[in-house]
Amino acid sequence: MPRRILIAKPGLDGHDRGAKVIARALRDAGHEVIYTGLHQTPAQIVEAALQEDVDAIGLSSLSGAHMSLFPKVVDLLAERDASEIVVFGGGVIPDADIAALRDAGLKGVFTPGTPLGEITRWVEENVPERA
Repeated sequence: MPRRILIAKPGLDGHDRGAKVIARALRDAGHEVIYTGLHQTPAQIVEAALQEDVDAIGLSSLSGAHMSLFPKVVDLLAERDASEIVVFGGGVIPDADIAALRDAGLKGVFTPGTPLGEITRWVEENVPERA
């Protein structure tokens, strides 16, 4: 059964081309993808993930707010007893922030220029298949 993946743009970042490219690549790889659109709060993202019964959440940020918004999604999932949902992120993220994001619970972090095939392979290796 295909994995269900929610792609989300937390915060006020108004650029979503990268998120749409990732969503299309994951769809092309056979996954079900839900894209929530721009300007989502962490609470809205978590609520959508729970309503859609997703296996993973992919977060995209180009605005520099990844250090506060990405961990907040992980924390809210834990509060809702949904820590089994794999969270990964991407965007303009300085190398120095990647370890801190992983420590905060993100399972994968991708920066500009990461080949799409690498991201889809990572999803297949790190997001459990549906029963």
